[in-house]
Amino acid sequence: MAQLNTEHLSLVIDQVSKDKNIDRSLVIEAVEQAILAIARRNIGSGYDLEAHYTEETGEIEVFMFKEVAEEVKNDKTEITLEDAIEYDADSHIGDSLGLKVEKNIYGRIEAQVAKQIIFQKIKEVEHKNIFDEFNLRKGEIVNGLVRKVEKSMIIVDLGKTEAVLPKQDQIFSEVYKSHDRIRAVLSDIKMEKGGPKLILSRASDEFLIKLFESEIPEIYDGIVKIVKVARAPGFRSKVAVYSNSRDVDPIGACVGIKGFRIQNIINELRGEKIDIIEYSDNPAKLASNALSPAEPSKVSLNSQAKVITVIVPDDQLSLAIGRQGQNVRLTSKLTDYKIDVVSESKSAKKDIEGYKMLMDIPGMGDIIARSLYQSGYSTAEIIAGADSEKLANDLSVDIKKADKIIQSAQDLLNRLQSDLELKERINREIN
Repeated sequence: MAQLNTEHLSLVIDQVSKDKNIDRSLVIEAVEQAILAIARRNIGSGYDLEAHYTEETGEIEVFMFKEVAEEVKNDKTEITLEDAIEYDADSHIGDSLGLKVEKNIYGRIEAQVAKQIIFQKIKEVEHKNIFDEFNLRKGEIVNGLVRKVEKSMIIVDLGKTEAVLPKQDQIFSEVYKSHDRIRAVLSDIKMEKGGPKLILSRASDEFLIKLFESEIPEIYDGIVKIVKVARAPGFRSKVAVYSNSRDVDPIGACVGIKGFRIQNIINELRGEKIDIIEYSDNPAKLASNALSPAEPSKVSLNSQAKVITVIVPDDQLSLAIGRQGQNVRLTSKLTDYKIDVVSESKSAKKDIEGYKMLMDIPGMGDIIARSLYQSGYSTAEIIAGADSEKLANDLSVDIKKADKIIQSAQDLLNRLQSDLELKERINREIN
């Protein structure tokens, strides 16, 4: 069988270090471990062995370490003082003595076995280097070539390694073939048994944000900030932005001259529509901005129910809702509120009905009823459960007046409940 001469290791180490772009010391460590594994196989188990590469000679020496003892109980790990002195005249009881193993035991080893061990160790180093390098790039956009298209993923060649673009991270309308160029965000990296696994995404909000950073200097520099993103990959995205500088229009900075900047992003996303919205910390204002190009005639906020009611002209209802409700869904995601879009005609009818219901509350006057309804207190149940201080503030009345309104609503509900119970009791007696 072919043999590997350890006397030529220096050339092998240099070549592997250069070819694999691995630090020379790591290659030496891998070779030492390989030689040590062979030595242990040839010598047997139970010995304390170490392998050391000597730069001056370009060779590896293997040492067997034994403790100097008065009485030897284990000849694999212990040596008598008398025997130790033969190797080192300054030996003492308790010393650890390194005995050089004769080279013929390991010096000409099976080449195939040695190479397998060395390559395995080097592969581990390569995997660690790749993991460390790309772990620092997590969250960045990477460029690659499509190597293979599978049913559940696309395998992408990044040069030094490969990555996967899972089905759920692809934009559904995109079709790729082998050797196509592709850009995606490195969303995650995991060290698995076979090496590092790099996971890419083109469907994530993160990818869209990184595209904005790469195309818009004001965002990269932090002058304009992306606050929130709502995305339906391949269809439409809404990006809420604001400017840290009064001199910079956040929307204009994102759009660019003649729309050049935003068009680059749209092209990368294969035509996905992008709405750039001026951010507001007022959810109602943000919802109004996000529903553009529809122009709401009124927006009301119910913070307790987490609902924003948007009233639009009848001829803009479908525009505000969007195709298959997409505009409303994205606005809801952007604001974290349920969005209820109502036409002006339906709202007017609802106002009349709601006003009539509130007028059933004992002692309710016309002005207070209208004020309650317009402030989002549209039912007796909502009023009965309201906080008196908030109600007083919303209606611009004093606490006593607010408490009286709440009590009146509670009295009405109690009366209705009593009437319902009485009706049920009568029905039971009749039946």
